Amino acid sequence: MGIHDVGDKPSGEPWRRFLKRLLDDLYALEKMLEDGLVETGNRRIGAEQELFLVDAGGRPQPAAMEVLRALDDPHFATELARFNLEINLDPLLFSGSALSDLERQLEEFLARLRTVAAASHADVVLAGILPSLRKSDMGLHNMTPLPRYAALDKATAAMRGEPMQYRIKGVDELSVIHDSVMLEACNASFQVHLQVSPHGFHRLYNAAQAFSAPVLAAAVNSPLLFGKRLWQETRIALFQQAVDYRHKDQALRQAPSRVSFGDGWAQGSVTNLFKQDITRFRVIVGQELDEDPFALLAAGKIPRLQALSLHNSTIWHWNRACYGINEGRATLRIENRLLPAGPTPRDEIANAAFWLGLMAWAEKDDIDFAARLEFGDAKENFMAAARNGLSAQFTWLGGDTVPAQDLVRNELLPLAREGLAAAGIDAGDADLYLDIIRQRVETGRTGARWMLQSLAGMKTAGTASERLGALSRGLVSRQASGEPVSRWQPTGISEAGGWKQHYVRVEQYMTTNLYTVHGEDTVDLVANMMDWENIRHVPVEDEKHHLVGLVSYRSLLRMLAKDRRGEGGPSLPVAEIMKTDLLTVTPETETVAAIELMRERKIGCLPVVKDGRLVGILTEHDFMVITRELICEKLRE
Repeated sequence: MGIHDVGDKPSGEPWRRFLKRLLDDLYALEKMLEDGLVETGNRRIGAEQELFLVDAGGRPQPAAMEVLRALDDPHFATELARFNLEINLDPLLFSGSALSDLERQLEEFLARLRTVAAASHADVVLAGILPSLRKSDMGLHNMTPLPRYAALDKATAAMRGEPMQYRIKGVDELSVIHDSVMLEACNASFQVHLQVSPHGFHRLYNAAQAFSAPVLAAAVNSPLLFGKRLWQETRIALFQQAVDYRHKDQALRQAPSRVSFGDGWAQGSVTNLFKQDITRFRVIVGQELDEDPFALLAAGKIPRLQALSLHNSTIWHWNRACYGINEGRATLRIENRLLPAGPTPRDEIANAAFWLGLMAWAEKDDIDFAARLEFGDAKENFMAAARNGLSAQFTWLGGDTVPAQDLVRNELLPLAREGLAAAGIDAGDADLYLDIIRQRVETGRTGARWMLQSLAGMKTAGTASERLGALSRGLVSRQASGEPVSRWQPTGISEAGGWKQHYVRVEQYMTTNLYTVHGEDTVDLVANMMDWENIRHVPVEDEKHHLVGLVSYRSLLRMLAKDRRGEGGPSLPVAEIMKTDLLTVTPETETVAAIELMRERKIGCLPVVKDGRLVGILTEHDFMVITRELICEKLRE
């Protein structure tokens, strides 16, 4: 959402005025297209770089507002979370050295940002999803304090009517409930813009849709969320759920999601796409507008079409049609929103070169994908690419099934090279960037593969927090080197930034792989669980995972001392021996506070509870690692 001064969805007369202005904007655009007022012929490209700010341990650093004030540059903008930022690059004519110029511009902005961010103890990471993110980072305390984000969150909550259940299944399975739009802040993309002419817009838009799958397969960079190994590009599944406004009662109506690939090929004018969105998606935010588009046209001026642009900014097609003004001329562009941030600026420009080359080839040869590929196949290809990356199988032209690696390497890279040549891009730049894609495809080493291999290589070294922090810090160091991801070596636990960074709060090292029982279960089950799993504490929870008690090894011993167990005797329920007056902590509790609590109360276990539900457990054993590190550190001194 590029407009800041927005508020809640209007009502009453202001609501009707905004709707009328929205329709006026649409009809004004139709008139501009009829009168030839939308620029044609020129091709410009641009990009938006989303990114994360992190601390010395690779954890998100909520310093965006301070950094922006220090930068004082409109190229840098806020994102949803206080640990996200966006860089808006200047548009360039799509010819000559445009690609290398775009990379040079991006590197200059990033270098300046790193310098300024360092004063706030922050560094910059380009990643589709920051590996070290935790669910506790996604609270409203980390939301950027601007009205548009509060309005978006309020609209989401009102339309859903209840907290959102997120489910994503890959190698692991993620199932979490969250009550705000903040999970969207897990995502960072590198959005590429291509200006297009009004004539034949639908053919180029359809080409963007068809090429989405192979371009994404070669660019995947987001395999982890909250430590879970999910899709090769988990952003796709997460973003679709994070801003899904549909109430559960709309399932039978097949109501569309505001984040989608679409439901059919585009036809006719670009205004048809806008009409579909106005028809299908209600206005969720608004503002008082004083612009009359027809009055401006009558005066020989180009309107900004504010209402149309605002509504369009709350619908997130993976390829989005956009209206804008450049140097006083009305323009149309396609925004490619599917590419992840990272792994390096050069990798990102290579991804852009691949897509732009294919688009230039499709325009040159006037390819009609609607006549050569079923839309359902294009959509399924896209989802397969998000799930499986270069291991995906695609249904391509003519209905043939083709491995993603073969399609990209053997067919599409040559077409992209042909398209870049037709656009007048320097041959050296075309070779440089497309060869990066070729090396990535031939080695299979995407950003996603590098993360998963690095994580597997660390095995059980350190804590889960340390391993994920090492991935984030590994991204920082490798991005600074400028080497494309296909040449990266795996990261190791030594890059985690020191053990102290990963024992600040309980959630960083608490045990989450829990063995629990219910109150009506037999005590014999608890005794065997302790024996089999070598544990000394078993939490007791109800059907909704609320903590109701705790059975300790000591309580079992006391029971045996009273000779109440007895071979062949009656089975004793857990509820009769469990402790119910429990001390608990939250995931955000500081380690020092947890240690002091356990020492003062002379207890060996602290259940970790969030919103009344058991999420982890902390025992004396968990502090043994800290003790070991402290002893080693002191001995080295």
